[in-house]
Amino acid sequence: MITQTFLQEISQLEADFCFALADPTRILILYSLNEAPRTVTDLTIELGIPQPTTSRHLKILRDRGLVAVSRQGVSITYRLTDTRLIEALDLLRGVMRDRITHRALLMNEINNH
Repeated sequence: MITQTFLQEISQLEADFCFALADPTRILILYSLNEAPRTVTDLTIELGIPQPTTSRHLKILRDRGLVAVSRQGVSITYRLTDTRLIEALDLLRGVMRDRITHRALLMNEINNH
């Protein structure tokens, strides 16, 4: 039997996971890492953000298990832990696109009356 406490714990895990996706920079990092593993410097240059900001976002993603680290000498490379993250983000984009289209149609109807 599933208890209320268990459901609350699962909901908290989901909220923590969603927190990692709740920042546009972190989403851009995930899409970038989907293309290829990257270093902090690679991401900093590609996204045009300060290195400390990049590192802070990567820590949040790493703490939640969305990215993994591999070390070769002094170089640290980040990669996605699961490409289904991108599938999920693409699915969300599809839902958002449909919502925007729906709102635009409603606005057209209002303007035409």
